[in-house]
Amino acid sequence: MTVADDELLRRSLSDALIGRVVDLIRTEGLGPGDRLPSARVLAERFAVATPTIREALRQLQATGAIDIRHGSGMYVNAALDRVVIANPNLPTLDAERLVELLDARLLVEPYLAGLAARHRSPATTAALRRSLDAAEQHLAGDDTRLHEANMAFHRAVATASGHRILHEVLDSLLSVHAGEQREILHIFDDRSRDHEEHRSVLAAIEAGSEERATRLMRRHLEDVADVVARRLSTLDESHER
Repeated sequence: MTVADDELLRRSLSDALIGRVVDLIRTEGLGPGDRLPSARVLAERFAVATPTIREALRQLQATGAIDIRHGSGMYVNAALDRVVIANPNLPTLDAERLVELLDARLLVEPYLAGLAARHRSPATTAALRRSLDAAEQHLAGDDTRLHEANMAFHRAVATASGHRILHEVLDSLLSVHAGEQREILHIFDDRSRDHEEHRSVLAAIEAGSEERATRLMRRHLEDVADVVARRLSTLDESHER
């Protein structure tokens, strides 16, 4: 058997084990937060070596399907049933792809904001208000905390929309490219303006105005994209001199 054949066989076994672990979770009715049997117990159950089952479990962890906590055990995550899964191995985006990232968000988020206005509820609007109240605490201070609160707002809009697939798409974009999102905040460099635009979107959602929420979210992201593109272009020109 060649090295390539051996690698193919190993991957096929790992994929099969992943499927068997997922089947086990579902047939036993395990949900988010429930604990899985240990790697040793699973290895015995599936008649494989413990290192082999550990590799399959690490792949499940990489997709967010399970959480491996050293010294505690393995637990099922809500992400097990996600349709869209973030790739944890993507490279850092260059300047051009920063703009493309905002373009991708522009295709998704205005629609989600409109749906959030249509399907608003006391619980979802309360979550939106909490994220913006948290952001307001850091407008003149901790950029990391401000970034986290801002992203929580955008995720809360997606949650409020009720559209599970597009929610996962947006969550994947924000999760995988968290570093790039922080860079966008740094380049945009107008925290108060950003915050007020978020507040306007929230007001439209609370009022149940689907058209206005869609329009304001689009205007907000177009505003950010325009500023980021212009400032990146200025930086490129200065580097060429």
